[in-house]
Amino acid sequence: MTKSFVTTKATPLDTSSLELIGTSIEVPLVSGTWRRYVNLDYAASTPALVAVKERLDAFGPYYSSVHRGAGLKSQISTAAYEGARETLRRFFHGRPSDSVIVTRNTTDSMNLLASCLPSSAHVVAFTSEHHATLLPWQHTSGDVEYLEMPTSASQAIERLTSYLEAHPLTTLVAVTGASNVTGEVWPIAELTSVAHANGARIVIDAAQMAPHLPIDMAALDIDYLAASGHKLYAPYGAGVLIGRADWLDRADAYLRGGGAVDFVTPTEVLWSKGPTRHEAGSPNVIGAVAMAIACETLENYGMDRLAEEEIDLASYARTELGTIPGIELYRLWEPEAPRIGVVTFNLNGYDHSHLAAILSAEYGIGVRHGCFCAHPLILELLNVSDEQAVSLRAELKAGRRPRLPGAVRMSVGVGTTRADVDYLVASLRHIAAEGPDWTYGIDQATGEFKPDPDPRPWPDLPVPLERSE
Repeated sequence: MTKSFVTTKATPLDTSSLELIGTSIEVPLVSGTWRRYVNLDYAASTPALVAVKERLDAFGPYYSSVHRGAGLKSQISTAAYEGARETLRRFFHGRPSDSVIVTRNTTDSMNLLASCLPSSAHVVAFTSEHHATLLPWQHTSGDVEYLEMPTSASQAIERLTSYLEAHPLTTLVAVTGASNVTGEVWPIAELTSVAHANGARIVIDAAQMAPHLPIDMAALDIDYLAASGHKLYAPYGAGVLIGRADWLDRADAYLRGGGAVDFVTPTEVLWSKGPTRHEAGSPNVIGAVAMAIACETLENYGMDRLAEEEIDLASYARTELGTIPGIELYRLWEPEAPRIGVVTFNLNGYDHSHLAAILSAEYGIGVRHGCFCAHPLILELLNVSDEQAVSLRAELKAGRRPRLPGAVRMSVGVGTTRADVDYLVASLRHIAAEGPDWTYGIDQATGEFKPDPDPRPWPDLPVPLERSE
């Protein structure tokens, strides 16, 4: 069916040097037509920058083993890998003495740090955290305390201050830089100051913050920072942990194997110092180089400039979405709190999975839905009672698949245009007024809504694809 509205031609922000792969891809709709894919799911994972792909293509023929290789390719690859490490240090303004460890992603970085905490460490985090910041500490030799979700940045500072003053032996504070659910930017400078004033260190989950806001670890005196390449326009399987070397150098190796040692006998191991201590095995050289290229490209564009453009676009999106009848926008803090380009919402009368499926199948819009790996925060935002939460857990433990609460999230990045936001708003307005133009059912394998039937063809790609039926 032809829609009752028209869209304007996408006019990008001034980000020509930040061209992304796949921005012109067209996707099929259930109506039988095609349209340009509107990607509003940057908070989950980002496309690669064209600059990343082009420079990797140039580096690819020289890829080889790193460290200890005498061949020229090995020496070039080693230089590229170590160069990537230093580029990441520069992008985040790490201290010269900081370790820069290449990991798989933010979750891997946080788990690595958890494995390196001093014996019987005491960790504190807020219950509003992403699971990557909430969970790794539960399996350390110490313990973890969760603080109640703050309703403002000032309350976050107050609660942390009160807790640390009452618990002077706290070792580490774990906190997000920017929420992946509400987009709210946390008061990192103030929380870091509070932590240090009370003898604790702080680790920042910068997965959402790093692609959208400038970060100066040295100026803020951040002890540890974790980030992911796949959220920084370099989805090649690398992440990073940057921070003070003493805990990292004293801890057992995160992985045990080749590359992490200076000498081994059948009875003794001399572990290496520095980043290689926790990078056993052949490292992800391509991923590290890709992440460094992306950071260098963003740095050259200007993170302050990028932040200003995206914050303006996100503010526009919140305002426009708020005009749609039946739309509920979610926030933890006051409306004027600083936020990155993440907007989470629901539409009255629609399951979050159903709404996301409609946007995809009928409009070619990609969004995220569900709990966004932040279950306690979603339960709070959606006012899910303790009794309801207990019932859901019981159903899941019994092997059943209840309908879980959740929401829909749109998120912007360097490829997002105001026209993309206008198209999302127009699409949601049409759904709110007229409903879907297709039929949908629940996929028994995934528990998610999908078009029924789904006539959309998939591309013939030279990779194996396994589709649920």
